[in-house]
Amino acid sequence: MAQLDREPADEGIDLEAVRGYRLARVRSQMAELGVDALVLSDPVNIRYATGARNMQVFSMRNAPSRYLLLTQERSILHEFTGCLHLAEGLETIDEVRQAETASFVAAGPHIAAFERAWAQDMAKEITRLVGERPTVGLERLNAGAAIELNAAGMRVVDAQYAVEMARAVKSAEELKCVKASLRATERGVGALRDAIRPGLSEAELWSVLHQSVIAQNGDYMETRLLNAGQRTNPWFQETSENVIGANELIALDTDVVGCHGYYSDFSRTFHSGPGNPTPEQKTLYQVAYEQLHHNMSILRPGMSFRDYAREAWDIPEKYYANRYYLSAHGCGMTGEYPYLYHAGDFPESGYDGEIVPGMTICVESYIGLEGGDEGVKLEEQLLITETGTEVLSRFPFEEELLG
Repeated sequence: MAQLDREPADEGIDLEAVRGYRLARVRSQMAELGVDALVLSDPVNIRYATGARNMQVFSMRNAPSRYLLLTQERSILHEFTGCLHLAEGLETIDEVRQAETASFVAAGPHIAAFERAWAQDMAKEITRLVGERPTVGLERLNAGAAIELNAAGMRVVDAQYAVEMARAVKSAEELKCVKASLRATERGVGALRDAIRPGLSEAELWSVLHQSVIAQNGDYMETRLLNAGQRTNPWFQETSENVIGANELIALDTDVVGCHGYYSDFSRTFHSGPGNPTPEQKTLYQVAYEQLHHNMSILRPGMSFRDYAREAWDIPEKYYANRYYLSAHGCGMTGEYPYLYHAGDFPESGYDGEIVPGMTICVESYIGLEGGDEGVKLEEQLLITETGTEVLSRFPFEEELLG
């Protein structure tokens, strides 16, 4: 049981209850969708289903280097070579075996033979557990491995449907994990804000958040989204060696996979000083704040995704070209289902569904003129409750930009 200290201090959280709820959610979705077995290779989904964490970023680009075979009765983790001990004490896992890596870097020109052997062994084990001609959900595997598994008599479907629908609704204990991760990230953003001064590079400032998150046993950032000055417009310019100038806007999207593996996803925009914000900087900030809070105010349980798009804030034409690609999105261990689109994008990109209690939703805003000098990024993370919403992120907004 000593191995379980790989998670952060429990802060009063019943982590066994968290793991049990998540595993039951996945199995419930499997039953509803008629999926007999899942082979999960996404390390976030393995962690969701079992609580097992190991080399998460490495595993994302080296699949399948570790994977989980899950049925209604058995949970078998195939762990990376030399790491089998990491799953000791996890009640969500019935057995740990060494993974057979079917990747090109491991097999080289023999990859086809490796994939065939991997698929034949997996098909034999699945058939033993659930019977002939099973429906098997796969994700993030080599195309060759999936083709061979299908040839071995498996009906292969996408695992994402079952897992994403499972992840969408959080338990009360899960929400304690979410809040613990947010509080840790907010401490990091507070340290970052205190460190702001002209003359620092974007990367130097961004590293303050990294240091704080890692010191609090968070995991990593999914993106590089801290920019200053003209690099705040358009959005999605990765953090660089650009030196922060005087009286510039600094926009940040946290995208932190933090404590207990839960996503802390909120955005703030700061002013570098030493002078006061310009009227244009204040206008951008105030418009983003208006969009954010309008869209937060309309969220409610039982609302359809289509109705959300219809009722969402109408983006002024001069800001429309640079709009954020989503109006809001689900959030759990990473960004997740559902995506909520702007009204103008809904006919082409949107899909319908229902906002239900237990979802955590991040509401987004980016405001910047096309070809403009700067832009503002704001975002809040909310819980959908039985009666409305609860704002989960607590980091304050900038009074000097709102004033």
